[in-house]
Amino acid sequence: MYAMLIVVAALWGAVAGLLVPRAAYRLSVEPEEPWRDSCQAGHALVGPGRGWLGGPGCAVCTDDRTPGARTVRTASAERTEHPGSRPSAPRLASSPLAPSLLTGLACAVLAAATGPRPELAVWLLYAPFAVLLSTVDVRVHRLPDQLTLPLAVATPLLLLGAELLPYEAGSWLHSLLGGLALGGGYLVLYLIHPNGMGRGDVKLALSLGSALGWYGWGILFVGAFSGFLLGSLYGLGLVLARRGSRKSAIPFGPFMIGGALFGVLMGAFVATP
Repeated sequence: MYAMLIVVAALWGAVAGLLVPRAAYRLSVEPEEPWRDSCQAGHALVGPGRGWLGGPGCAVCTDDRTPGARTVRTASAERTEHPGSRPSAPRLASSPLAPSLLTGLACAVLAAATGPRPELAVWLLYAPFAVLLSTVDVRVHRLPDQLTLPLAVATPLLLLGAELLPYEAGSWLHSLLGGLALGGGYLVLYLIHPNGMGRGDVKLALSLGSALGWYGWGILFVGAFSGFLLGSLYGLGLVLARRGSRKSAIPFGPFMIGGALFGVLMGAFVATP
């Protein structure tokens, strides 16, 4: 039963991760730009969810087997030409399996640590969005409000539902207070040094704090500290490698999420229902 739970969680993560590349491509724009609704070649992104759900490319660009299509190599890229259409651009994601594998692995370890407890459903639902947010932040140093704000509301509400079910191993009150505490802490840091902390980080901290607070204040501290530690080590590595300076901007969202994942795993492992 326990092994089957891990396998199912891994499969869920792998399937959900396949949807990340397209959403990440559409969301990876500058703040003043609208979300992308077409591929690099101008083909409309269509499908379920108004084109947000689907594979990593559009139907035209990925259909290299269309009769009459021929491949054209240029100095900058390889593209496929189709009769009656303009040349297509490279695919939206060169390695669509990477987010799938990452999400599947995250879901598997979450299931292994949490076991058959109701809060596991919350962690599994959060995981694909965490990978998506990390991907967008790495690309454009941005955490979209369209993701962070719904997660800030949904996470404590879903954990409230988990607390109403048997065999839960956390506290909804601590979850609510944890989200407010971590979000408030990041807000203070943003007000003190706005160039070193983004507003998106503050909004992301609300949902991460809620997840960490579920297992108590100690886990909240561990997860928050781990995020800062990971970010600091990455920044130090850039300086030592001479690829940046102490003032270089780095995408902090992935480190926040990585630290929170470590904290949740620790909390789930030591928690008793």
